[in-house]
Amino acid sequence: MSNDYKSPGFKKLLDSLQQQSWELELIISGFAIFGLFTAYEPLQIEVQNAQNDGQIYAFVLYLVAYIACSILLFNLLLHVVLRGLWIGALGLRYISGDIEFDKLKYSDKFKNYLQKKIVSFDRYIANLENYCSVLFAISFLLIFHVLALTLIILSIALVANLVIENDDLPDWVSNWIGIPLVIFISVGMLLTFLDFITQGLLKRNKWVSRVYFPFYWAFSFLTLSFLYRPLVYNFLDNRFGKRIIFFLTPIYIIILILSGLYYRNSNYLVKDRNSSTIFANRENYRDMMTEDADYPGEAVIPSKVITTKFLHVFMPYSENIEERIFDYEKTLKPEDDRRGLASSNFNFNTNWGDKITNSRQKDSVRKKYLEVFNETYFFKVDTLVLDSDFIIATDAENRLGFETYLNLREVEEGKHQLRVMRKRRQKDSIVEVIQESIPFWHFKQTP
Repeated sequence: MSNDYKSPGFKKLLDSLQQQSWELELIISGFAIFGLFTAYEPLQIEVQNAQNDGQIYAFVLYLVAYIACSILLFNLLLHVVLRGLWIGALGLRYISGDIEFDKLKYSDKFKNYLQKKIVSFDRYIANLENYCSVLFAISFLLIFHVLALTLIILSIALVANLVIENDDLPDWVSNWIGIPLVIFISVGMLLTFLDFITQGLLKRNKWVSRVYFPFYWAFSFLTLSFLYRPLVYNFLDNRFGKRIIFFLTPIYIIILILSGLYYRNSNYLVKDRNSSTIFANRENYRDMMTEDADYPGEAVIPSKVITTKFLHVFMPYSENIEERIFDYEKTLKPEDDRRGLASSNFNFNTNWGDKITNSRQKDSVRKKYLEVFNETYFFKVDTLVLDSDFIIATDAENRLGFETYLNLREVEEGKHQLRVMRKRRQKDSIVEVIQESIPFWHFKQTP
């Protein structure tokens, strides 16, 4: 088979595939919808988990995947519905042919109006075919647009963090390279967006296009638009494609607004509140959390009702905890912050003496880290201060955190309030703040 796009044989092959493309569309849509429904809820959970952990890179990655999944689901479901309508129309045409308005015996007013609006049944089928084909193609084009916007935002963030705010680089690099790069990307983003919504306005004027061309060339690589550029311009030179884009844009905005709405059935009571003296959120109780759907709060205890003489407390790790420790003990903050994306743990260095020395140094720093954590955090049950001795541990879902057991021998039976207290430095003094407040009931276990 020749791949020469100018040859008559290749064009004949494309024409043949074009006529049969609806079958491929339905097959791809079916498999894609099944996979997207499977991935939708896990992606939503991962977005929430990354946000709770303060993992910015994972949050952006999962958020982009979640948005792309939502767009594809909406478009492909609409595509399947329209394709089903198209197939039904084809079957009806096989039975009854075209619409015969004379047999309907309507008045001239309705007959003329319907003939003007409908024209023919074949035209209706052709319009459905066009809608389906364009909708299927635009579904995947929109994913590239979401990816392009994400890459631009990440580029600004990376330049700001790695160049402008990098203390290891000289000031002239930050001032004369980092700042102009951020300005160039920001201005280019605005110009590219303006050119996109006006469908090429900046490319039409001779002088404006000369100014815009360097931004266009740079952003074609930054947004990966060279991969889907022919698809974009094929839409823009077609009135029908433009109409679909203008029709879908407000629908996406409406869906975005509706996704943030919910029904409020009380003036005072809401379920998404942090635990307090009058409210108990299930994120603080292990036996009420589902395995994947819930993310733990600042602290987790086994249950609302404690019948043992001790209380197990688990505090999941987050980057916020490490920042608080660094603020409390400045000497623990490393010169080279290694948080973020990391490479594999495999290291082919054969100098075992250096490895042992580095391992011992890390262990001593970890002990100091844990000492500061234990100094920073403590507990109160009502007004009674309880001693705690945290260790680093993982929970049943393999979440990293800090674990301790509190002695409840001096705690009477009944309702109590567990308060997670934290010390923080405020100028030259140390203040105590309530980090989490969890209600529970303590009853002694009867024989």
